[in-house]
Amino acid sequence: MPLSIGENEILVGLGEGPVTQRLDRSNRHGVVAGATGTGKTVTLQILAQAFSDAGVPVFAADVKGDLSGVAMPGTPNEKMQARADQMGLVLSPAAPPVVFWDLFGQKGHPIRTTISEMGPLLLSRLLELNDVQEGVLTIVFHVADQDGLLLLDLKDLQAALKYVADHADEIGTQYGNVSAATVGAIQRKLLTLQTQGADHFFGEPALDLSDIMRTDAAGRGYVNLLAADRLIQSPKLYSTFLLWLLSELFEVLPEVGDPEKPKLVFFFDEAHLLFNDAPKPLLEKIEQVVRLIRSKGVGIYFVTQNPADIPDGVLGQLGARVQHALRAYTPADQKGLKAAAQSFRVNPNFDTAETIQALGVGEALVSTLDEKGAPHVVQKTLIRPPASRLGPLLPAERAALQAQSPVAGVYDATVDRDSAYEILQGRAKKAQAAADDAREQAEEDKREAAEAKVREREEAQRARESRPRASSRQTMTEAFATTLVRTVASTAGRELMRGLLGGLLGGSTSRRRR
Repeated sequence: MPLSIGENEILVGLGEGPVTQRLDRSNRHGVVAGATGTGKTVTLQILAQAFSDAGVPVFAADVKGDLSGVAMPGTPNEKMQARADQMGLVLSPAAPPVVFWDLFGQKGHPIRTTISEMGPLLLSRLLELNDVQEGVLTIVFHVADQDGLLLLDLKDLQAALKYVADHADEIGTQYGNVSAATVGAIQRKLLTLQTQGADHFFGEPALDLSDIMRTDAAGRGYVNLLAADRLIQSPKLYSTFLLWLLSELFEVLPEVGDPEKPKLVFFFDEAHLLFNDAPKPLLEKIEQVVRLIRSKGVGIYFVTQNPADIPDGVLGQLGARVQHALRAYTPADQKGLKAAAQSFRVNPNFDTAETIQALGVGEALVSTLDEKGAPHVVQKTLIRPPASRLGPLLPAERAALQAQSPVAGVYDATVDRDSAYEILQGRAKKAQAAADDAREQAEEDKREAAEAKVREREEAQRARESRPRASSRQTMTEAFATTLVRTVASTAGRELMRGLLGGLLGGSTSRRRR
């Protein structure tokens, strides 16, 4: 007998009856958990296609690459057909419309945001900054905002950091101490982030959120698949990006309460990466966004191995629960199993903890919300078989779909407009040009002063040379007069000397003559 479900419901699988998810409660979030190989990815694929068929856009991280098969109609095998027959389903191969995204621009359209949109809190999380470094980064953002410096990409932030370091004394008196060592530490971490490929993520054109909230001509929601097989190797970048995306949606979307169906549904695979080693302020931010974003019509579904990977403050807000098999080999596993079992509304027909361990592939314990928002009694459920392909797309198939994408050509080319880097470079060039002009003027003034001194010395020399001088040569008359004077003086002198001597010696001379 065919399964009968309501118009505002999507089919999850078959338990004691049809197990469904109400669309008007799908913004109350959910969790899909289970050990590796138990069928989480197939469940994610089924839910994503079901939401798409209901006209709800979906955003999902494709961590292993095998979720991309949702873009192609499936080919049912014998096991899938047998399960469809068991559930009373007519299995018709079909695929939703899909847009591929990739932060690195290799397996999908580039997806970018700007440094300013990321903000200092999330960027500090991404860079793993301590409190002092986060404080300096916050000052950099504030100074950039005050000075009209757009922070769009990594080189903008690096330029702004250098600007703050160069003006540390002035800025420090107003906003607090900014040390060169702290700025240097942030610069080094930015360089490390850049080598991991983050420079592909920061820049323009930035993602327009409306481009992940599209429906096609038939009214089906687009499934936006983020290629995360490479991104997952940088878990900080992965988790920060997802949190940024949620924060942006929270800021942009209006309040709608509980709509008839969500405006957008997120599936976060490997959700534990969002919470691992996250500082308390960031965990509080995540919890706040998860709690409040449902009123914006956005549903978030965390996909992880164990519900214990999710903090209690977030886990308590997740309405729909799909629990695949868990294994309890260690005391920590047993504790996680017990916590998972206790999170369900008890079904008297089976022991929840024992059933979780005995579930086969494609089976799960499922509890969703009723029309009042209360959880249903947990059901042991056969998950419905997918209508789309299981497994990854071929590269040629992906390329063909990407060429037909509604955003083809919109994000593929990078735009690098004038921002902090270019503005500060321009200021530096002007300052250098002014310094060069001042130096050249000083050198010119120095040359002119030296030339003036030379001219003064030359003029003084010419002035001295132009004055008349007494000649050292004597005329014949002067020479004769001089000789005559000397002769007369000499003769007179001799005569005088004789007279004197004669007077002195005259007596004796006369006596001798007599």
